[in-house]
Amino acid sequence: MAGEITETGELYSPYVGLVYMFNLIVGTGALTMPKAFATAGWLVSLVLLVFLGFMSFVTTTFVVEAMGAANAQLRWKRMEARQDEEDDSSSSSASDSDVLAQDSYERAEKRPILSVQRRGSNLFEITDRVEMGQMASMFFNKVGVNLFYFCIIVYLYGDLAIYAAAVPFSLMQVTCSALGNDSCGVEADTKYNDTDPCWGPLRRMDAYRIYLAVFTLLLGPFTFFDVQKTKYLQILTSLMRWIAFAIMIVLALVRIAHGRGEGRPPLADLSGIRNLLGVCVYSFMCQHSLPSLLTPVSSKRHLTRLVLLDYVLILAFYGLLSFTAIFCFRGDSLLDMYTLNFARCDVVGLATVRFFLGLFPVFTISTNFPIIAVTLRNNWKTLFHREGGTYPWVVDRVVFPTITLLPPVLVAFCTHDLESLVGITGAYAGTGIQYVIPAFLVYLCRKDTQLAFGYGTVNKHRSPFRHTFWVGFVLLWAFSCFFFVTANIVLSETKL
Repeated sequence: MAGEITETGELYSPYVGLVYMFNLIVGTGALTMPKAFATAGWLVSLVLLVFLGFMSFVTTTFVVEAMGAANAQLRWKRMEARQDEEDDSSSSSASDSDVLAQDSYERAEKRPILSVQRRGSNLFEITDRVEMGQMASMFFNKVGVNLFYFCIIVYLYGDLAIYAAAVPFSLMQVTCSALGNDSCGVEADTKYNDTDPCWGPLRRMDAYRIYLAVFTLLLGPFTFFDVQKTKYLQILTSLMRWIAFAIMIVLALVRIAHGRGEGRPPLADLSGIRNLLGVCVYSFMCQHSLPSLLTPVSSKRHLTRLVLLDYVLILAFYGLLSFTAIFCFRGDSLLDMYTLNFARCDVVGLATVRFFLGLFPVFTISTNFPIIAVTLRNNWKTLFHREGGTYPWVVDRVVFPTITLLPPVLVAFCTHDLESLVGITGAYAGTGIQYVIPAFLVYLCRKDTQLAFGYGTVNKHRSPFRHTFWVGFVLLWAFSCFFFVTANIVLSETKL
């Protein structure tokens, strides 16, 4: 999430980019989706999932268009800089300054039009990796830039809180069960409270907080250093993820085929829409990482079609995962983290598979936590950075890492309600990143492009949703999400 122009990196084919984008979008949110589906009803869930997938695709094309416009501006500035250097060198050998000034004026008047006409749409080729923060700096005013970073920071805090709660929760569920609290002979619908015993005098909540403390002590220190996810670690976590997803889908289908499916989901339940909305928005989140993801694609001729194909595949996958889940398990037995439903002996007989699925979030999320923490810390630094200024060592190495790590750990200490954490993060900060920022980016970059290059200039990466109506529609939908979720929370709290 760096707010700067970064190296493009090694190029890869469009289809490799398609796989990377699929892996980026399908993450932790997918594991909380089955319970959200069961709570809101299968018909409402299906309609909302398809609609939110479409809206995410629309704003993805907005970001791609803004990337093209940002590259055009940077390319144009470099061309002007080179031309100015040539003009300076030629002026040193000129004898008549008045004639030279007139010639320079005429060249300056003609050069933009002629250059754009000659280069055509190549001016908008996406070759520089311009991160979202840099695009915000190029197209937003100072207030807009600060609001952008505020939105990113809130979203990353939500991300870290989800991760900090998911790992200890999974460990608590698996180990408290394995140590005698949930033997193979226990009924499948047995419910546990946080106050139930786990190990001797320790309650389940005590075990959860012990795991949270260990998790913080082991991974928290990485926030004070610079870390990045290696290629091989990314391959390993992606492989584990797809093995886990494949096992869960196959096991659920087998249970349903054998007539052991227990799920009888309702058509619709409006009380569950709030969390479903946030979970779905969170599960389609990719806009903040598009510059890093799409810039290295070697051929961008059919980029929009490939992105559309990715969204269709993701929709199909989310539908398959969620529908097999809600018809395999009863709605009240689905856990916040779907993998934990397969940690039961009556569902999976093989202990190795049970532990692999139960502990799967622990391995994958633990590798992501330091990366997200360092990204959040760097965004804090960028937000308060002033041109030419440097931070004192204590502020740089102690204060920023501490304010990065402490809030999400405190949130995780107070609650492990993953569905609500994902729902609120997605419905508020996620809506800002996925809808509001791309809409304003594309609107302002279009205005800047027209002013800089003329009204006839066409961005080769312009969105198929080029009419201003779509920008307004996206903003209206974002406002509706804010209003609906907030009203729902207020009404729920009032009833309590």
